[in-house]
Amino acid sequence: MPKIVDAAARRSDIVEAVFRIIAVDGLERASLREVADEAGLAVGSVRHYFAGSEELLLHSFATVVERITARLQAALPAVTESTPASVQRREAVLTLLGEFLPLDEERAVDVCVWMAFRNAARIRPYLAPVADRSHREVAAVVGQVVTAVVTDDGDGQHPLVVEAERLLATIDGLCMHALLQPEWMTAAMCRDVLERHLAGLPVPTP
Repeated sequence: MPKIVDAAARRSDIVEAVFRIIAVDGLERASLREVADEAGLAVGSVRHYFAGSEELLLHSFATVVERITARLQAALPAVTESTPASVQRREAVLTLLGEFLPLDEERAVDVCVWMAFRNAARIRPYLAPVADRSHREVAAVVGQVVTAVVTDDGDGQHPLVVEAERLLATIDGLCMHALLQPEWMTAAMCRDVLERHLAGLPVPTP
């Protein structure tokens, strides 16, 4: 009796092969043949689940976006529901922001893949819609974090949108620095930078 193949599991295995290739050798090496070899499959087997390389890469990009945003959404309630200016909220914010960063092997792969696809979307139009969705979803979470922790005094000194963009820029910079200089930009250093950034935000008094 032939073995029944779980299509969802096989597609997931193929996507994981894409991620491993990108994390080690970059997006340019993620061809159907290379992905098939990495997954231990024939090229025809990969084509059974993905019509071509564009469909495979588009699905892989969407998958990594879903992974990251799912972690952010899981961490968000602890930020928005905790008491303003409390130690609990501060720790919740640091935990959430840490989900963006390559602080362990899983997040390092996801961040590397995510940034590779975001960069490729500049010159591969078929990736642009997912890149736009990725930015909107991440910006929405960061906006909720900033809204929860920043005092909007109404005088225009600390507009929330500017603080959200400043935090996004800090996160992007930390991601890139931690990927390129992991010996220096350690998890502890990332946390120190985030703590310093949060300390500079206008926050409500207890």
